[in-house]
Amino acid sequence: MFVILVYDTAAERNPKVLKTCRQYLHWTQRSVFQGELTPAQYRALTSTLETVIDHTYDSIVTYTTRSPDYIQTATIGVTLGGPGDIL
Repeated sequence: MFVILVYDTAAERNPKVLKTCRQYLHWTQRSVFQGELTPAQYRALTSTLETVIDHTYDSIVTYTTRSPDYIQTATIGVTLGGPGDIL
């Protein structure tokens, strides 16, 4: 499945969320990631993120689709991130 993940977390939790996301997805913009994951990888990612965030303050949104071919993307301004940056 193709996943787009967007997060908005408190500054003190940003490094943990960022590190977790970079293990699974490609960094696209400051708090936006995307990439192909298996269902097991998606479950592992979301499970780990569940333990990192404060559920009363932080927000993580994921969008899933079968393929990136179904998503049209356009960038205005500087292109950040990209493939090959998974740690």
